[in-house]
Amino acid sequence: MIMLQPNARPTAEPAPDCPLCPRLADFRAANRAKHPDWFNAPVPAFGPREARLAIVGLAPGLQGANRTGRPFTGDYAGDLLYATLDRFGFSSGQFKGRPDDGLALVDCRIINAVRCVPPQNKPTPVEINTCRNFLSAALAEMPNLRAIVALGRIAHDSLLRSFGVRAVLHPFAHGAVHDLGPATLHDSYHCSRYNTNTRVLTTPMFENVFAGVRERLGPSTSS
Repeated sequence: MIMLQPNARPTAEPAPDCPLCPRLADFRAANRAKHPDWFNAPVPAFGPREARLAIVGLAPGLQGANRTGRPFTGDYAGDLLYATLDRFGFSSGQFKGRPDDGLALVDCRIINAVRCVPPQNKPTPVEINTCRNFLSAALAEMPNLRAIVALGRIAHDSLLRSFGVRAVLHPFAHGAVHDLGPATLHDSYHCSRYNTNTRVLTTPMFENVFAGVRERLGPSTSS
């Protein structure tokens, strides 16, 4: 049995001016100069630490979470993700694509594998490895964790490595479910506009993943 006890840093959130990835820090500074009214900082996890479900994304989008400061808020990927969470009872309130829309997550928490927006939405392997400390810490502070949805191969691989699990033993495939002991890992293609436009990912495919999660967890324990 795999024990989900990732090695955590003292804090699960990087500082607003985190210098650990120089390329990302430079890109962040350039965007602050261009768009001083944007968030332009490492995007924190969203949702209660007591949640049983964690959703691990890739990284903030330039005009999405990097602009708004909330994961999957402000770009197309959030439209599909939050509609699906609402359908399966993992959110309350109405998603309007703004961090002040009053939306709350229910028994669910969203964490990006990389907290800062990368140029062309492509973090380097070194950046993924460096930011994994924050992913590990964020997961470690979730005492009731029972299910994880990985959105894409990078999130899948980084998540497994954060627990010291060899990714080769749990290959990524859309719809695959991996038994990690106290928690199950559910794989999904990323809900990006590119994947949905090309039909790599359809709404029914995405919803089927969360239907499996809801079956695993049963009714929400949160009000």
